[in-house]
Amino acid sequence: MTLHEVFMPALSSTMTEGKIVSWVKSPGDKVEKGETVLVVESDKADMDVESFYEGYFATILVPAGEAAPVGATIALIAETEAEIAIAQQQAQSGNQTTSAPAATTSPGQTADVGNTTPTPTPVSAVATESQAESQNGASRTDGRVIASPRARKLAKDLKIDLNTLKGSGPHGRIVAEDVEAFAGKGTAPSVPAQPQVTIPSTAPTPQPAATPAPVSTVAGSVQPLTTLQNAVVRNMVASLQAPDFRVGYTITTDALDKLYKQIKSKGVTMTALLAKAVAVTLQKHPLVNASYSEQGIVYHPNINIAVAVAMDDGGLITPVLQNADQLDIYSLSRNWKSLVDRARAKQLQPEEYNSGTFTLSNLGMFGVDRFDAILPPGQGAILAIGASRPQVVATSDGMLGVRQQMQVNMTSDHRIIYGAHAAAFLQDLAKLIETNAQSLTM
Repeated sequence: MTLHEVFMPALSSTMTEGKIVSWVKSPGDKVEKGETVLVVESDKADMDVESFYEGYFATILVPAGEAAPVGATIALIAETEAEIAIAQQQAQSGNQTTSAPAATTSPGQTADVGNTTPTPTPVSAVATESQAESQNGASRTDGRVIASPRARKLAKDLKIDLNTLKGSGPHGRIVAEDVEAFAGKGTAPSVPAQPQVTIPSTAPTPQPAATPAPVSTVAGSVQPLTTLQNAVVRNMVASLQAPDFRVGYTITTDALDKLYKQIKSKGVTMTALLAKAVAVTLQKHPLVNASYSEQGIVYHPNINIAVAVAMDDGGLITPVLQNADQLDIYSLSRNWKSLVDRARAKQLQPEEYNSGTFTLSNLGMFGVDRFDAILPPGQGAILAIGASRPQVVATSDGMLGVRQQMQVNMTSDHRIIYGAHAAAFLQDLAKLIETNAQSLTM
């Protein structure tokens, strides 16, 4: 008998364990090579996990909603339908190790399944990021309905056929809100009941009555951190290893605000304008765009601006505007909108959130006057941007005037960036915004 093990894959360099969002296949289902068998929540995104081999899905060792360490065996695939029952019996009897680290059954090695003589082919599964362009070009591709993992789970719980829905997500993808809206109309099609399927207490209800707060938010309770929140925790702890310092600066934004009003109707965002201004200034200050390593200062060939975005379900992610200094402001704004949409749908490619060389954190949009940002691991600096407010200032002719001003604070890694470097960068950034903002559209 030959069984193929499905391992929990490492979906990012910082991932130590993964949470299973949903199983796409059930025991007894036929599995083709390259076919998605489950969806795993990694540090920053939900990813499809595809099978390397064809056969029959035999048994699930780690159910949906639970986490498993990277390298752990989470399911078994049998080569023939007749081997399914044998695999299930062996898994239940405990003969199959369900949490063996990848090092014990890595490619090129062998592992015993139960007391059988034949050696199983040591396989894992390949994880592929949900492709926003290739997979989500429409709500269905090659006959397959394209929907987010949460939408699929919710549709299954509510017995809603995804084929009847039209997606409102990026590129026509069906998202959870589409399923909830359909369920709220009370027009869900009749689908044969599936065994052992229950509607969770968090399922949407069409009644307008107030819904009590989830148990996890009740005072005195403990709500476990999500995978994304745990990743943020690890990064923040790692950032404590860097000796950092902070430098503040006041920037007058009258010219920038005027430019924004002129091009806002063309889809340009203030975030894109600020990112462009920072990227152009970094061209003159490559050290501020660099990072520290044990071997020395790493001067990055590209200027990639990461921008902090708070996720609706908790956690923080930093989509990256790659080569921000080279793109025009209109392309940059379109890229930013796409990044935010896909970040909130958990569809970002790894290089779209881990390739930043300098980070912006803008709480000014919430009315925050000034704050300090924590230095991200692997970067030399981060800029905290406060709100732009009217301030009474002394003008060059000795009179009083009102100017729009914002406070920015830059946190830098003192191992490579010194106070004079940070001050020079902020001076040039202020000069660009105050006297040459129009150049950002060129």
